[in-house]
Amino acid sequence: MANGKLSSITALIAAAAVAAALWAPGAALGQSATNSDPTDAGKAVFKRANCFGCHKWHGNGGGGYGGDALSLRKTELTREQITETVSCGRPGTGMPFFVRGAYDTIKCHGMNRQDVGSQMPPEAGIFLRPNDIETVADYVIAHIKGRGEPNYAECVGFFGDTSRVCDIYKTQAEPNANSAAGTGKAQ
Repeated sequence: MANGKLSSITALIAAAAVAAALWAPGAALGQSATNSDPTDAGKAVFKRANCFGCHKWHGNGGGGYGGDALSLRKTELTREQITETVSCGRPGTGMPFFVRGAYDTIKCHGMNRQDVGSQMPPEAGIFLRPNDIETVADYVIAHIKGRGEPNYAECVGFFGDTSRVCDIYKTQAEPNANSAAGTGKAQ
């Protein structure tokens, strides 16, 4: 009987440990809740939905296979406008819509498919859920909109420190540091 109680207690403790790990996933992975960025989910959606295919990882836009994407760094769109643009695309441009039923069961920019006519934006390669669209809008607001030129730290934040993609930004930053150090004067 004592052996049965001990097994039950051990099982209960193990179940409590599993429940605690599931309740705090960051702690289970050795991460501190204060160190995690709440917009990481938006960055993941930005990558998965291939937003960077046209807007580039840094959001400056430019030519891409989807067309000449606008700069998200220079955008004046609000969070709600970004959400609607991701959901519904932009009529008459290469910006696709990411919501199933856009312009059919869901009016976009106040229009249905008949209203938008030949200006119908393309359908994205994947559809996103509303909460995914909100997280990507939060990511754009927090990490891209209003920023200056992209830099090494931002690149590493996007790709990680093992990617050679960011080397171009590292070498661009070094000449300024070397010239200031060589003259002994701050620039």
